[in-house]
Amino acid sequence: MNDRVGGAPDPSGRTLRRLVGDTVWTEMLEQSFGRRHPVGDTLLRQGEPGTHVLALRSGVAKVIRRERSGELTLLAFRGPGELLGEVAVLDDDVRSASVQAISQCSVAVLSKTEFLRFATDHDLFPVLVRYALGRLRESDRARGGGDSLARLAASLVNLADISGHSALSPGRRLELALTRDELAQHLRVSRNTVTACLSELESLHVHTGRKRIFIDDLPALRQATAGLPG
Repeated sequence: MNDRVGGAPDPSGRTLRRLVGDTVWTEMLEQSFGRRHPVGDTLLRQGEPGTHVLALRSGVAKVIRRERSGELTLLAFRGPGELLGEVAVLDDDVRSASVQAISQCSVAVLSKTEFLRFATDHDLFPVLVRYALGRLRESDRARGGGDSLARLAASLVNLADISGHSALSPGRRLELALTRDELAQHLRVSRNTVTACLSELESLHVHTGRKRIFIDDLPALRQATAGLPG
């Protein structure tokens, strides 16, 4: 499958696509080849050399790192318009984390040589620094304080939005490959807190399975989120 240009809209406003503009983003995709990943698939693997970068066209992925203790730490979520794996390419090192699809993902693949040439020709290195700093600030905001139930509900709605399912109608299921532990890490709360909040969200058709979160009525969840305390 060779998906070359275009892709899902960029709803976040903090992605590389927004920083470089649609013209440059599309031109970059034109030099790539496309690949699709099902839910749960690994897009990039920790410890492997940075031989290529991925431009995420649609879907949502999670960035996870295996610590020396063997535990997994969820670092971030990435949606359409994001670049994946560029750090290992830029510093000529191995990947410091893995990236896994939590919904069906479509990516554009650029080799290290192609990406570095494109970045040089378009003077993108200052933009890539801004992009990296913006992602750090975004991570800090996601872990801010507030009501746990409201933050969890808002996070699920945001993941649905950036995955391209913002207009999902009632009765259509959205599957996210997430665990309670990962949500707890993301929100900086305990696993028990996440479990209790998910139980409260069952009335809004949010269900859990083995390493999965299912949203069966996104409009209801979105409406309820607007009424929850911040």
